[in-house]
Amino acid sequence: MITVFGEGRGFRVVWLLEEMELPYRLRDVDLLGGVENDAEFLAINPAGFIPAIRDGDVTMVESVAIMEYILGRYGPTALAPAAHDVAFPAYQQFLHLGEAGLAASLYFVSGARHLAPESERNNWSARQAMNVFTTRLSLVTRQLERGPYMAGDAFTAADISVGYALEMARKNAGVVFGDTVQAYMTRLRARAGYQRALETCQATRRWWTS
Repeated sequence: MITVFGEGRGFRVVWLLEEMELPYRLRDVDLLGGVENDAEFLAINPAGFIPAIRDGDVTMVESVAIMEYILGRYGPTALAPAAHDVAFPAYQQFLHLGEAGLAASLYFVSGARHLAPESERNNWSARQAMNVFTTRLSLVTRQLERGPYMAGDAFTAADISVGYALEMARKNAGVVFGDTVQAYMTRLRARAGYQRALETCQATRRWWTS
């Protein structure tokens, strides 16, 4: 059974596992409480960040890399179009843009706005990171004007990657989305896999609904 260590971006992993109907367990990691005292987790990821997984002898970190591992190891699945599929280029692009272009930028915006001293909360780096997010969001909006999901007509793991980043933007950075993106987020939230993942990830549920 796959063990998922930590929520946060681990929600992506849990959501994927629910969509694929694979057995797993979620193991809480309390970063604020002192991860240096969590020997079991540090044995999995000595760098001390979440998420991580253990799957038999395999240990991995980085949410999108974990998703690709699960899709490859436990597929094939329609959640990951094959390389010859016409949807594959868009799928691949948005699977990675969900982290590299969207969530990674928001990490620095959120840190500045919520953790930095008052005088540093709108510093140059935070503004630059927000600009990166905004420009990449324009790619998401354009894609949704072409079809209902990131890879076209069908829901894929790329939507899990992007969907998490959008929820993060809404909650941590106060981003207000246009109608096209709002409708997309409503479609994602209506999925049974999303709802089951949110039921499992209670800390995420509290964070997003508070």
